[in-house]
Amino acid sequence: MSILYGKRLRGWRFILFNICLGLGHALVIFNAGAYIAMLPRVAGGLGIPPSFATWTQTDYIIGLALAFPVGGWLARRIGEYRPFVAAFAAFALASWLCAYCSGFYPYLAGRILLGFSGGLTLPLGQSLLIKEYPQKRKSLGIGVWSIFTLTPFSFGPPFGGWIADNLGWRWLFWFNIPLALSIAGIVGALLYRRGGQRIRHRFDTLGFVLLGLALFGLQTLLNQGNDWDWRHSAYLIGLTVATVVALVCWVIWELSVRRPFLDIRLFGRRNFAIGTLALFCGFLCFLGLLSMLIVQLQLTFGYSSWLAGLVFLPTAILAKPMAGVFHEIVKRCDARLLASANLLGFAATYFWLSRFDTADDLAQLFWPKLLEGACLGSFFVPLTALLLHGLPQERHWRALELANLMRIAAGAIGITLQGILIYRRAPLHLNHFAERRDTFALSDHPVLDTLGAAGFTESRALTQLAKLAGRDAVTHAINDTYWAAGCVFAGLSVLVWFAHPTRPPRHPSGRLWLRRKIQEIFAEEA
Repeated sequence: MSILYGKRLRGWRFILFNICLGLGHALVIFNAGAYIAMLPRVAGGLGIPPSFATWTQTDYIIGLALAFPVGGWLARRIGEYRPFVAAFAAFALASWLCAYCSGFYPYLAGRILLGFSGGLTLPLGQSLLIKEYPQKRKSLGIGVWSIFTLTPFSFGPPFGGWIADNLGWRWLFWFNIPLALSIAGIVGALLYRRGGQRIRHRFDTLGFVLLGLALFGLQTLLNQGNDWDWRHSAYLIGLTVATVVALVCWVIWELSVRRPFLDIRLFGRRNFAIGTLALFCGFLCFLGLLSMLIVQLQLTFGYSSWLAGLVFLPTAILAKPMAGVFHEIVKRCDARLLASANLLGFAATYFWLSRFDTADDLAQLFWPKLLEGACLGSFFVPLTALLLHGLPQERHWRALELANLMRIAAGAIGITLQGILIYRRAPLHLNHFAERRDTFALSDHPVLDTLGAAGFTESRALTQLAKLAGRDAVTHAINDTYWAAGCVFAGLSVLVWFAHPTRPPRHPSGRLWLRRKIQEIFAEEA
């Protein structure tokens, strides 16, 4: 039985508590970003195709998404610190499984547990930190927590690539173990016997299970579709039917229970539906394109994991400053205007990147990636304000739980969809290359003359030309995905204007301002 203990931490204990929670948050987010640059290394280390390596990342993200609402329920049911400590202990166990397992399916199970346990810590950690600050200093606690939202993910790919190149990809998990256990032990010791009020709401177990089956089924279908040839596989057809049945049963169940796992009735609100759809589609494109570019730079263009990860680093320069600016601007402007401008910025960025034609020129990627970072920093705040507008205060957290789950799951779906697009478009461009040339034209191809002058025999020169044509086909396929994403963002920039205008209060109370700030940062996590 817990003992109510309301005395806050002071002195070095308070400082240590802040460091542990911030480090824990950064550790979970870093694991999501760093792993992207490791995917080709993971495929080689486990002896699996690249699509199976992608599967280990997408299921990690699905586990992360499903854990968000569960973490909120645990906080209300038994308090924050006990499930927080248990989640980091499970995070250490899952890291050990990932570092130790050599078989694919045990490793995949470890990745799912890693994502789920890490996802639990995000809402629990934020709630723990904010509660420890007195009312007049809660804005400082919010500022401390906000530092650890976008930053670890932005720096994750280059540092993950360095770990993979110099130490081996499994060292990401070996590093997790002592850090996770230290965080669990220190937080548990600092908050020992800390209690709080409990709200006895029954957990919607069936709703959680049905949604989990639907999401993991969808991800399995998308990840293995290319490998099993889609409509020609009885396995995939059966999986599709099972996924659709689970999804339909979940929707029916959630609409029929009093306290559902997710409140999908919120989609009856126009602003919530439009804002959540924009978050879903936007994050689907962003994370999918990020993973696609980093992986293809390694597989097709021969980049090291470290160098491929560095491509994403320019986004970290402006992401956090823009987030801070938009936290202030959204108080005074219609969120539709800010959201539309942000989405148009993403569209311009991806149309710019669709002109990518020189894989050896990193400078060609620097400036659009810098602009992408500015757009990423200003992406969450206006859409969060838009989707929450018009909702009663008591429904805000339920709305954020649903929106966050959809946004994070969209990242997993986007990673797989971009891989499917590359798989489909690259052979098409290679066919176009072959159709424009015949055997006699190839014999006079200037590249063959250059290769011949460099000492290549005719057969080796033709082989090298085929490799160059394959690289060129992948480059065009990458450009196609960026162009398609630009069209999606352009459409979303128009869609947000169909929402009701937002009119924030001119002089919000201190409590209302703090609540809105916490909600905006919560929407940026993971």
